[in-house]
Amino acid sequence: MARRPGDPKSTKNAPGQGRMPDREAVLTYLAENPGTAGKREIARAFGIKGEDRIALKSLLTQMAQDGAIKKKGKRLEQPGELPATLVLDIVSRDRDGGLLARPVNWNEAEDGKTPVLAIRQPKGRSAVIAGVGDRVLAKIDRDHDNRRRGGPQSARVLKLLDKRKDAVLGVVRITADQIRLEPVRKRQDEVILDAPGLGGAVDGDLVEVQVSRIGSHGLKHGSVIRVLGSLKSEKAVSMIAIHVNGIPHVFPEAVISEAAAAKPVHPSQKLPHEDWRSLPLITIDPPDAKDHDDAIHAMPDPEDGGGHVVTVAIADVGWYVRPGTMLDFEALKRGNSVYFPDRVVPMLPERISNDLCSLKEEEDRPALAVRMWFAADGRKRKHEFHRILMRSHAKLAYADAQAAIDGAGSAAKARDALEPILKPLWAAYACLKRGREARGPLELDLPERKILLKPDGTVDRVVIPERLDAHKLVEEFMIQANVAAAETLEQKKQPLIYRIHDAPSMDKLETLREFLRSLNIQLARSGNMRASQFNGILAQVSGSDREELVNQVVLRSQSQAEYNPANIGHFGLNLLRYAHFTSPIRRYADLIVHRALIGALGLGAGAITPEQEAMLEVIATDISITERRAMQAERETIDRLVAGFMSKKIGEAFSGRINGVTRAGLFVTLNDTGADGFIPISMLGDEYFRYDESRHLISGEETGSSYQMGQKVEVRLVEAAPVAGALRFEMLSNGTAGKRSMRSRPANERQRRGRNSGSAKYRPR
Repeated sequence: MARRPGDPKSTKNAPGQGRMPDREAVLTYLAENPGTAGKREIARAFGIKGEDRIALKSLLTQMAQDGAIKKKGKRLEQPGELPATLVLDIVSRDRDGGLLARPVNWNEAEDGKTPVLAIRQPKGRSAVIAGVGDRVLAKIDRDHDNRRRGGPQSARVLKLLDKRKDAVLGVVRITADQIRLEPVRKRQDEVILDAPGLGGAVDGDLVEVQVSRIGSHGLKHGSVIRVLGSLKSEKAVSMIAIHVNGIPHVFPEAVISEAAAAKPVHPSQKLPHEDWRSLPLITIDPPDAKDHDDAIHAMPDPEDGGGHVVTVAIADVGWYVRPGTMLDFEALKRGNSVYFPDRVVPMLPERISNDLCSLKEEEDRPALAVRMWFAADGRKRKHEFHRILMRSHAKLAYADAQAAIDGAGSAAKARDALEPILKPLWAAYACLKRGREARGPLELDLPERKILLKPDGTVDRVVIPERLDAHKLVEEFMIQANVAAAETLEQKKQPLIYRIHDAPSMDKLETLREFLRSLNIQLARSGNMRASQFNGILAQVSGSDREELVNQVVLRSQSQAEYNPANIGHFGLNLLRYAHFTSPIRRYADLIVHRALIGALGLGAGAITPEQEAMLEVIATDISITERRAMQAERETIDRLVAGFMSKKIGEAFSGRINGVTRAGLFVTLNDTGADGFIPISMLGDEYFRYDESRHLISGEETGSSYQMGQKVEVRLVEAAPVAGALRFEMLSNGTAGKRSMRSRPANERQRRGRNSGSAKYRPR
């Protein structure tokens, strides 16, 4: 039988034959080498050399423009190609009873139609058993023959992440005529509770409810199965996010016992650590920091005029948390610490995180240190890692260190450290800044707000902390230490977990390009986008009314950073290799990197094990999930706290900006508090509004009046739902005047979308 030209077995297009592949051969090669192939690998596989590489580049560029392939960093893949491991929701069964699953959070616009995968039947005693409704981590099979026959890809379950639950969370609300469950999420239905089914819960209790039936008018009915606590107590708001997001927050007894048994190190012990206690390392942290996991030092380089030697020392968590222990299992389960305004849910017990591994002032602590030499232009010339015993010579707050440098009033401790420690640090930072500017990382200007609480756990005020050079100094030192860790492990050929950040997708870039065009700003079409190109755009709008709008839109065009043992670089930082090394107290990824360094450099006990190396892909996926879980929980808690604060201000007017535009309405962020609220499109007027997605804008067909993301507006607060973290505003500002549309909807439709719908009862979402 004659072979097709694109068949990999064909002599014309087979890899290694030294002939130019056609489109089908390229697609076949990418399908058989998912996630690892780029232009260089394709050229090597097909034996393409010399000037033929130009023709290959042209073919690949054309295929990318046609949508046949897409770029992910330096990798090429087919649209919709699945990664090696993926989080799946098992949604149904096929006609033979087999399980079918879909990827979680699949972006159809970017990645194509949502794929359906068949779950392979598990075998053996250690197999993971899953069912419909479960969320799982699965390994994707590369069964290309089955796909060509039209069948689904298959997957094998590696880990059960979440069992299906019929129970819902909410707050008990008891009135004279009704007992109901108030939703804790914006899109959650209310549940009617029967008095016999309260299970001892009282008004204001956070409870878990089993939904038992659907009553008249479609209302759900249920009974309390667990009382989680009262919302009248301190720290109750963060408890909602902890339970809603399934964040482990109580350490098992075995973990506490293991932590309690850990002993501090002493110089008299036989340790693999070098004695660096005389080096004047210091910690610079927020004033309320309870743990101190990084210390820094700098001095002029005696061998290179204008150069500097920078030392970053990180708490040696690997000395206390060994692979295979209960502490290790719990740390992996949590993935990271979670920071709420009213509490911290730590990755490790306080005995470890706040005591033995906290670089306390004037106390001996084990650490992993990297010493880095920088040339006068900010380039890192070399670096080396050491396992050390250190002693912090001073504990400073950011503001105190900055005040000492600025010559302003500062704490005595900071003044004492000014000449011998702080001035050399700032001189080194000036040097590193030159390297950073030459590198050109993405420089988004999006100020972060901080919530300050009263003793009872309610909001006192919301502030925007000043961004000091002291913050930037520590941040840049940590970035360079992370780069050094990744470079060392690569050089030693030691598997590790990278912190990767992909370049924006072609679809997102095209959407951004179309938006910028509406502002008469050009974004060049380029095969390899760089962060510096975005910085050029941001510089054009700096100081203008469009600055916040463009910063927000550029941010939304970016990919999400994640952990992965396969490196594609970090687009935002414009770095080829980057690994998290500097916070092992609060991030499991950093603990893995510490263990890898200890093993690769022969630094003693606590090295990574072969079993962990084999599981790096699964671990990276796990901790990427826990990181996103933590971010969501932190954001939800802030929303609830601010909504509670704002609930006392119903009817008041506020200044803000539109931070989101959808077909359903506008999202507005208030200037003073950062509170986010929604304005339904039905409340904007008695006309039909057209939605322009590329310009982030809606405009009225009759008047041409428009509202666009980034626009300054005045709004009135009309409704607040603190438990769900939802606010609803009413627009007080007029839209931007514009030309009336020549196309007009029928009057009856305008009326239906306008006045009539505006009078309907609205529940914050």
